[in-house]
Amino acid sequence: MNKIVGKKGEQLAASFLSRNGFEILERNFRYGHGEIDLIVRKEKLIVFCEVKARRTETYGPGESAVDERKQTRIRKVAEAYVEARELEGYEFRFDVIVVELKGKTSRIRVIENAF
Repeated sequence: MNKIVGKKGEQLAASFLSRNGFEILERNFRYGHGEIDLIVRKEKLIVFCEVKARRTETYGPGESAVDERKQTRIRKVAEAYVEARELEGYEFRFDVIVVELKGKTSRIRVIENAF
């Protein structure tokens, strides 16, 4: 169930970002034991996105799941991505995208520069 909710959240987040002018560069980019859900680009800005989908707030808001340990892991994966792609001249940002799924409706919140 959680994987289904997570994949739906990632798809909704990717569609939202595309509609807002971002190009999807990678989905589920893995390095070592870490993963970045979405890596997107708009002009000279590359954004590393952690997507958190929730049906309820039983375990708190989605962004609360992106703790310091998770942030460190995402930063390491992002560094590997930048090095592997030899990216120069870009700005980089880390966002958390919270997708709230309520029945057939959804709400997306983007927390820019989350960490």
